[in-house]
Amino acid sequence: QVQLVESGGGLVQAGGSLRLSCAASGRAFSRYAMGWFRQAPGKEREFVAAITWTGGRISYADSVKGRFTISRDNAKNTVFLQMNSLKPEDTAVYYCARSSVDYAAVLMTEYDYWGQGTQVTVSS
Repeated sequence: QVQLVESGGGLVQAGGSLRLSCAASGRAFSRYAMGWFRQAPGKEREFVAAITWTGGRISYADSVKGRFTISRDNAKNTVFLQMNSLKPEDTAVYYCARSSVDYAAVLMTEYDYWGQGTQVTVSS
């Protein structure tokens, strides 16, 4: 059974920072790329960032480039999303996902397991 559990969400003022974590069950993490997506109220889920197993390839959505950083600790089966200079438009539920391919995929269809999500709210 694959399990992904996100944490670290919360309420922050614009300009602030948050660090999201996603803990994965053992066999769910090894050798797979991982990604972060988000879904704002009334909007479709969208890609945020992805990282390959080795960390050698990383992709970001244009809207978060230069502000967000994805990383992973394979020894701890955990992937992180450091979010700086947060804006109200970053408010969303953030989801961690495991990719079914070995590159930093950006499409939801390229991910086969999802966490339950963690709420991030940025106040103006």
